[in-house]
Amino acid sequence: MNALLPRLALVVPLLSAAAARAAEPAGHSPAGVLPTVEQGIVPMIVSLLVFAIVFAILATKVWPAISGGLKDREEKIRQSIEEAELAQQQAKEALQQYERSLAQARAEAQKMLDDAKAQQQAIAAELKAKSDAELNAMRERAKRDIDSAKRAALAEIYAEASTLAASIAGKILQKEIRPQDQQRLVEESLAEFQAAHAN
Repeated sequence: MNALLPRLALVVPLLSAAAARAAEPAGHSPAGVLPTVEQGIVPMIVSLLVFAIVFAILATKVWPAISGGLKDREEKIRQSIEEAELAQQQAKEALQQYERSLAQARAEAQKMLDDAKAQQQAIAAELKAKSDAELNAMRERAKRDIDSAKRAALAEIYAEASTLAASIAGKILQKEIRPQDQQRLVEESLAEFQAAHAN
């Protein structure tokens, strides 16, 4: 097509020149400012023929190539737009999926934190209950040990006091008290003392 246009450019002036020579009458009539009808018909016919030939060549060769190129370009642009819209839609869907995944991960992390806090509170409560139970058990043991030591100390004091009292009473009465009597006196004194402290 590009090689055809320069050839046409060369052919058109040659045809015009040939038409002008053919239009000249045999007698060489003088040319005026305005050509006569006979002088104008041949160039007009040649110009119309050249126009028709150029139009036919352009219509059959050039215009379909231009039209095809425009259609191809239009199709490529349409495909590019469709691909861009598809890519945009896919990117939008990927973003939505990412946001859903992120929200789900945040919810799972929050649930894990809540579970960990609940477990921590449960362990703390269990440890507190165990320590309270152990402390109460230690208090009870200490009370029992104190009561036992108190009773043992009181029993020892009463035994010493009764021995001392029996010794003093024996000296006063000038007679010796037998160990059975001493034991009986200790038990009676102990019972009286416990009854007095119980009230």
